[in-house]
Amino acid sequence: MPPVTPTRILIVGGGGREHALAWKLAAEPGVNEVLVAPGSAGIAEEPRVRALPDVDPNDPAAVVAAARAQAVELVVIGPEAPLAAGVADALRGAGVATFGPDRAAARIETSKAFCHEVALAAAVPMARARAFEQHEADAARAFVAQLGSTGHGVVLKQDGLAAGKGVTVYDDIALAIEHVAAFLAGDRPPGPALVVEERLSGREASVIAVCDGRQAIALPAARDHKRLCDGDIGPNTGGMGAYSPLPDLSDAAVDRIVETLHRQILAEMARRGTPFVGFLYAGLMLTDGGPVLLECNARLGDPEAQVILPRVAAALGPALLAASRGELASAGAGLADGHRLPSLPGAAVGVVLAARGYPASPKRGDPISGIEAARSGGALVFHAGTFGRPGGGFGTNGGRVLTVVGRGADLAAARAAAERGTASISWDGLVRRRDIAAELVGIAS
Repeated sequence: MPPVTPTRILIVGGGGREHALAWKLAAEPGVNEVLVAPGSAGIAEEPRVRALPDVDPNDPAAVVAAARAQAVELVVIGPEAPLAAGVADALRGAGVATFGPDRAAARIETSKAFCHEVALAAAVPMARARAFEQHEADAARAFVAQLGSTGHGVVLKQDGLAAGKGVTVYDDIALAIEHVAAFLAGDRPPGPALVVEERLSGREASVIAVCDGRQAIALPAARDHKRLCDGDIGPNTGGMGAYSPLPDLSDAAVDRIVETLHRQILAEMARRGTPFVGFLYAGLMLTDGGPVLLECNARLGDPEAQVILPRVAAALGPALLAASRGELASAGAGLADGHRLPSLPGAAVGVVLAARGYPASPKRGDPISGIEAARSGGALVFHAGTFGRPGGGFGTNGGRVLTVVGRGADLAAARAAAERGTASISWDGLVRRRDIAAELVGIAS
């Protein structure tokens, strides 16, 4: 049976990842309209895309009501917060086809300790780690010291959602020991509060798969840049740029990762009675001994989505609808190339433009210029934190404001296209990195 295309799709969220999803899905044959709740004025500029600004994406009842009122055939949940709030549970309970994990399955992201537990049971390699509750500060400090004695450094991870910023890497073990108390402080629910991991060496990679609870088909691999400043220094952020493909991760290697990691985790989640339907994001370290799992997310990465989706050659809507029905295997012959969705030739590089003060206290309200000039030059511009200004144009309304994506025959050409696009855009206090993918094309940052 040929794959079925959903004609009306609701995307939950309003950031750069959701803009990229709307851009991709709305352009596919057979799709009549894409609704985005709440979306944004920038997202709503896309053809066949409409924003629903009055819908609270974290209110399950409100999202169900919107799905029914708009008679959508598929709901795709973008960010992690609606998943943690149980929006997917409510939609499935109302009989709405939904691509996104239930709250219990989304724990693979919302609890780093749970991710380690699942990976161990599934025989998926992860860094050596232990989880600690708030009253276990002394034990956590002792474990930091133990890992630090190897000379490789340690990683402290806040257990729970932290918008991509709850992780700190330490070479200075004494400083890590000092900071343990801060990770354990605050009003937190019972259970793990801190995960302490050994630090691994290698290059990071993101392999994200479309999953239906049993089967997994990978999207093109990508690499993001978490640190705020050039040279990978400064605080961790939600991501300051990304690129795809990866010269150091072949298609055959991605196939092996899907088989030995994604599908093993899916099997373990199903065994626990919490099957995972959605985008399963594997954040990996490519070590000398092979790929090692750093973390799982329960959704598309951001800004990885902005460089991955422009490279997907197949229609994505039928794959997501098939996955929502648990039918990815039967639809797979028309969708997948081995373990992967087919990808377009060439490359994509994305540069995030952020507001002054990000990630701590971003400044809002500054007028943005040059978006249309960037698009006229061939760049894709995805809105993450903007608002429509009275009389036209956009202003800054968040930490990460825009992602500018360049495409080209190779990473060098894509990077040059992204740099041309970003050069067209400005506002007071714009913050960006200038070294995204630079090391791959012989450019000094």
